[in-house]
Parts: sequence; structure tokens; C-alpha cells
Amino acid sequence: MKIKPVTLKLILMNFLQYAAWGAYLTSLGRYLGNAGLGPQIKWFFAMQGIVSIFMPTLMGIVADRKIQAQKTLALCHGLAGLFMAAAGIYCMQVTQAGAAIAFAPLFILYSLSVAFYMPTIAISNSVAYNALGREGMDPVKEFPPIRVFGTVGFICSMLVTNFLKIGGVAMQDSFTQLISSGAISLILCAYALTMPECPVNTGKGQSLAEAFGLKAFTLFKDYKFAVFFVFSMLLGASLQVTNGYANTFLGSFASDPSLADAFAVKNSNALISISQISETLCILLIPFFMKRFGIKKVMLIAMFAWVFRFGFFGLGNPAMPGVLLFILSCIVYGVAFDFFNISGSLYVEQNTTTDIRSSAQGVFMMMTNGLGATIGTLAAGAVVDATVYNAASPSWSSAWYIFAGYALVVAILFWILFPDPNKKSPAA
Repeated sequence: MKIKPVTLKLILMNFLQYAAWGAYLTSLGRYLGNAGLGPQIKWFFAMQGIVSIFMPTLMGIVADRKIQAQKTLALCHGLAGLFMAAAGIYCMQVTQAGAAIAFAPLFILYSLSVAFYMPTIAISNSVAYNALGREGMDPVKEFPPIRVFGTVGFICSMLVTNFLKIGGVAMQDSFTQLISSGAISLILCAYALTMPECPVNTGKGQSLAEAFGLKAFTLFKDYKFAVFFVFSMLLGASLQVTNGYANTFLGSFASDPSLADAFAVKNSNALISISQISETLCILLIPFFMKRFGIKKVMLIAMFAWVFRFGFFGLGNPAMPGVLLFILSCIVYGVAFDFFNISGSLYVEQNTTTDIRSSAQGVFMMMTNGLGATIGTLAAGAVVDATVYNAASPSWSSAWYIFAGYALVVAILFWILFPDPNKKSPAA
């Protein structure tokens, strides 16, 4: 079957979109820990959630009302790339001078970068939907296979960061991961301008309240939706925990001479990439599971998968057979992530009216990747500080068990409180 040129263009766009993120997301914690900023890791990952509360909405309004979406995408990636590259260059200069990296300048540059990167996730989707629509193609059918290449880009970028050494130092242990991410964003800045033009709403369009998704907040009056959104936030708290600390945790085994040369320690980013490979494969399982079990059971599967994700990290170690538990943790991640994020989005899509459907998706994203991820990252940081960085006897296992216990409590409460939409009430 012949692939249309627009499909190839969108595949490359998605590949670059997530390659920029994968260059540092799972390895930044390891670098920060080695640079003496371990206690501050939580703030770097919390910032992604903080900016996700408001920046996607603000830049979405710009794309809808002022600047064509493909140009807004280019603008955001240009600024994100410049600030991320500047963060890497700052670290390079300080390292070469033999000084310690200061938290404030690095954090400011990083924060400015992610503030402009996070909106591009939604804007790139809009650009893709527009391009497919112009070609008379069905976005619902055609976009998922294109989006998979975003995950492929993330994985490829992770593996490059893991295996490539610059100046004898692996990128996962170096500031070069920041420069690499910035460079990819700058490439996408130029490439985005080649995308088909997107319309700008110059008419009456939506009211400002609708543009900010305020109308969708009426869904909280519905008990079922209120419980769903609250638990979306509680489960969203798990999203950034392993992104922030899994690589740092695996790298900590390097202090043990008997484990320092283990594959899971020296190539931790490569090991973690199994999570993204699993994520790619699990996307294909969602239609079957949603049809067979319904949203409540699928969400419960995701919640219990998070319990195993964290629990296997606590039980495992880099030596055989303990490393198999790390691998199992990465495999169940695909279920934990996809069965929650994608199935939850589908639930919102199927149970809202057309006039608030898009803004309802915005509320779902705000609760998960915004509020949930921010609260979860800061709470996880407090747990790691108490059990590892500020503990007389550091114990990463204790931290992972606490995270697993949290996920278990959330799952049990969801099981009790969320009414199964597939079950009819006795009065029906």
C-alpha cells in the first residue's frame, strides 16, 4: 500500500517531537544526582506538571486565535530548544571550570524550556489532525499508527543517550543530553514550518471561558465524572515518579563494586527503554480490553500495574536473577501508562457532548499531567529525601514500597467508589 507524502511528513514530525523529550527525560535524574543536585530532582520534574496546568491552554489560544498552529509549534520548539541548549552550555562551562553546578541558573533555564515544550504535545496533535483532514483522511484511523513513531523517536533518543559517549563520558551521565534535546527541538522548529497551514479562528468562535475549558468543569456536578477526575489526579501522581528516580536509583548501585559493572547499572537508560517498547505494544491491546472489560476494570488493571511497577523496583537488584524484576517492572509499565492515559481519554471522549468534548479532554490532562503529576512528583521527592538523601541508612527499596502502597490504596478506593458504567442500576 502506498504511503501518502503527508503521512511521512507527520511520522517525522512525531519522531522529532518525542525524541527531544526522550533525550533527557529518563536520564536527567541520574545526571542531577551525580552533579550533587539529588535533593532537587523533584523540582525539575514537578515543573513539567506545573507548566502543564496553564501553558498548553495559553499557547492553544494563541494557535486558535492569533498564530497558525504550525507556526506556533515552530515558535514553541524554537524557544524550548534555545533554553534547553543554554542549560546544557551553562553546565558545560561550569564543569570545564571545575566548579559546582548551581541549582538556580540551571533550573531557570530548564523551566523556561519545558514551559514552551509541554504545549507542543497538544499543538503537534492539532497540526497532524489538520494535515490529515486536508487530505480527506480519517484522523481517528490514520493518526494512531503515526503517533506510534513518536514513541519510537523517544526510544531511539533514550538509547543514543545511553550508549553514546562524548569525551569519554556517556550522555546519560553528562550535560550533553540537554544540548542534544535542544538541538532536536531547533530542528523541529524549522521543520514545523513545512507543515500544511492551519486555520486561525478570526470569527466569534469560542468564548474566553470555553477556550479555557471552564464549561467542562460542570462535569464535576456528575458524581461519576467527579470521582473519575479525582482519581485521574491521584493516579496521575504516579506518572513522573519513575521518570524522575528510576535512572538515579539504578545508577546508585555503582557504589557497590560487585554491581558497578552490571548491565542495568552501566546501561540503565537502555533498560528503562523497555518501558517505552512495552508502551508501544500495549496501545494495540486497548480496543480489545475496553470492549471486553469496560473502563472501570481497565483503569483498575492500570492501577494494579503501577503497584507492580513500583514493587518490582523495590524487590529487584542488578544481579541475576534480581534484574529480571527490573525487566518485569518495565514490561508492566506499558499497561500502567496506556491503560490509564489512553483509556481515560477515550472514556471522556465517549461520555461528553460535542460542545464540551475538547475542553473536557483539557480537564483530564490538567488533572493528570498537571495537578496530579506536580503533586506526585513533589510527594515522591519528599519520600526519596526521607528514605535516601536525608536518611541515616539510605534505602531505595523503602521508597519504592511506599510508592507501591500508595498505588494499592488508590486502586482499592477506586474499586469501591467509582460506579461501573457498564452495570445498569436496578431501577433501570
